[in-house]
Amino acid sequence: MPFRARIRDGDPEAFAQLFDDYARSVYNHAFRLLGDWSAAEDALSLTFLEAWRLRRRIDPDGGSLRPWLLGVATNVVRNMRRAVRRHRDAMAHMPRPDPVPDFADEVAGRLDDTERLAAVRMAYDGLRRQEREVFALCVWSGLGYAEAAEALGIPVGTVKSRLSRARRRLEPPPRSRQIDGDLSPLKEIR
Repeated sequence: MPFRARIRDGDPEAFAQLFDDYARSVYNHAFRLLGDWSAAEDALSLTFLEAWRLRRRIDPDGGSLRPWLLGVATNVVRNMRRAVRRHRDAMAHMPRPDPVPDFADEVAGRLDDTERLAAVRMAYDGLRRQEREVFALCVWSGLGYAEAAEALGIPVGTVKSRLSRARRRLEPPPRSRQIDGDLSPLKEIR
């Protein structure tokens, strides 16, 4: 049976031979039309799928099937371009998405906050229980001295002194202002 007739009848071996013979030619043609290697690969695949679908239209008599395949490839490329254009036009009519904010600064801030909170928690845990209670009521819960005294059942003066001690103990140590090195006037170098 002639090669063209075998292709028309759906002979898998004949179609595999058609692919082997002309895949490079179809691929190069698609690349020249599209200018993109990846899109040319897609066009190659679609061309042979379309060739399989259209195989019954092949004239049983004739020469090379290369011109027919390149014609199929040209139509495939047209369809691909049309699909890209339609997609682009549809996307142009879609509302623009809200910009996604860069969250790197927020994450870094959270990490810094976590470190600071751990340091505060460690310092807070170093306070005496009575100082922690007064600090939590007055500073974190916003109670006044009298309200904290009432909540704890202690005199207002005791609340003030405990809060004062707690604040002193929670303050970071002052930075040393000592300067190392020779502070004598600079000597002129000759």
